[in-house]
Amino acid sequence: MSLLSPWALTVSPRVLTVSLLSPRVLTVSPRVLTVSLLSPQMPHSRRYRSSERSSRGSYHERYRSRKHKRRRTRSRSSSSERDRRHRREDSYHVRSRSYDDHSADRRAYDRRYCDSYRRNDYSRERGDAYYEPEYRHSYEYRRSRDREGSYRSCKSSRRKHRRRRRRSRSFSRSSSQRSRQSSRRAKSVEDDDEGHLIYRVGDWLQERYEIISTLGEGTFGRVVQCMDHRRGGARVALKIIKNVEKYKEAARLEINVLEKINEKDPENTKMFDWFDYHGHMCISFELLGLSTFDFLKDNNYLPYPIHQVRHMAFQVCQAVKFLHDNKLTHTDLKPENILFVNSDYELSYNLEKKRDERSVKNTAIRVVDFGSATFDHEHHSTIVSTRHYRAPEVILELGWSQPCDVWSIGCIIFEYYVGFTLFQTHDNREHLAMMERILGPIPSRMVRKTRKQKYFYHGRLDWDENTSAGRYVRENCKPLRRYLTSEAEDHHRLFDLIESMLEYEPSKRVTLAEALKHPFFDMLGMEPSTKMWDSSRDISR
Repeated sequence: MSLLSPWALTVSPRVLTVSLLSPRVLTVSPRVLTVSLLSPQMPHSRRYRSSERSSRGSYHERYRSRKHKRRRTRSRSSSSERDRRHRREDSYHVRSRSYDDHSADRRAYDRRYCDSYRRNDYSRERGDAYYEPEYRHSYEYRRSRDREGSYRSCKSSRRKHRRRRRRSRSFSRSSSQRSRQSSRRAKSVEDDDEGHLIYRVGDWLQERYEIISTLGEGTFGRVVQCMDHRRGGARVALKIIKNVEKYKEAARLEINVLEKINEKDPENTKMFDWFDYHGHMCISFELLGLSTFDFLKDNNYLPYPIHQVRHMAFQVCQAVKFLHDNKLTHTDLKPENILFVNSDYELSYNLEKKRDERSVKNTAIRVVDFGSATFDHEHHSTIVSTRHYRAPEVILELGWSQPCDVWSIGCIIFEYYVGFTLFQTHDNREHLAMMERILGPIPSRMVRKTRKQKYFYHGRLDWDENTSAGRYVRENCKPLRRYLTSEAEDHHRLFDLIESMLEYEPSKRVTLAEALKHPFFDMLGMEPSTKMWDSSRDISR
């Protein structure tokens, strides 16, 4: 039965795992979208916890001891002085007990389980920075790892005062069980000054997940590779959110979206588990490969071959269409949030350019990161999407819905084809100028309706081409079709698809159901040489 048959459009598709093209792909219902983060191949570094510090009581004793030593040099002949000293120490006891009681209450509040993650009247306003790229993990993380020693040393003094410390519970077990468990579990649970959980390789979480390595880090928290001992030692990616309320709330939103998706496809769930670990929301995912951005970067930004662009574009459209059919908008689609199931590659040497070039063996991908996904009935933040993939209606604050995802996909497909970002800017006015240079004038209807009249003058974009910014746009941007690298019909079909996705008017922009029927995808069944799906990685069987 065809993927695009009426049955496929009326019955909710099997959740998101679009494997592209085996010869069977047009006869088997699609399994698209799953969720996970960061790849096992990503460089990682260990985060060692400093040796266990004493409890607050021990700290108090040391404090008293130091205070006592300082005072030993003073005259003790006066009994009144001793009385005053004792009174001060007694008052310190009272303050210390009060502080500990308050801290215990706060820790209990932080660990409180929330039965309901979303409220119907929930609203949030996120600034523009919230949607800027959280991490381009391989490169950025390597750089941070190079500076790691100095980073830790300069913050160690602050951590002494700002760490939150929570004791792990003890359980009544046999002595042998307690001995084994003590080697698994960290002696205490601590956060660093930024809210990250402090852990080390070999630590256990929930008596289930054994930490193997760090896969990556972002503003939200860290992702670690773990061994899941309740699933026969299977390797999983565990996303550990910072113990910071705004990131915890975003994680709850993501969990809610994932659970809604799983309801539609309970047999193909890729979010295995989630839990609250001492104030850190943790989500367990399928372990995937590199993101499509990281693979591109590690390959010196060499564009993907057009047949691989076709396979990946089809899967992304299929996956996001599933969200749209279920009244969801992803809002943060970008190459970093599209991961290969397996990023193994073949290596060849380019004599002309004198460099090694990689070709991914398996183009099966997953769309990930639903922390910003929004249901149709929920509050819509004014600004969404990472800058380079942001639709014009978002910039002009005209309201947005599912078509903003389609715009992002058009930008992503272009980036796969040429190896660089279509709109490389961080300024709204410059962004609009680039759009006009590449796609033509912004429709007058959108100009009239926008509240952002500061960008326009007499109905036209207020942009001076004779400034340095104007010259930059003129020299680095050109009409879309001039980016074609071949005059072959297949390439022109691709750009016809991209143009339909980059239509200014959201109402005129192609839908993903229409995009999947585009002639560019007609050749999918004619390319058997590219493996679409690695059955050894299909855990849904």
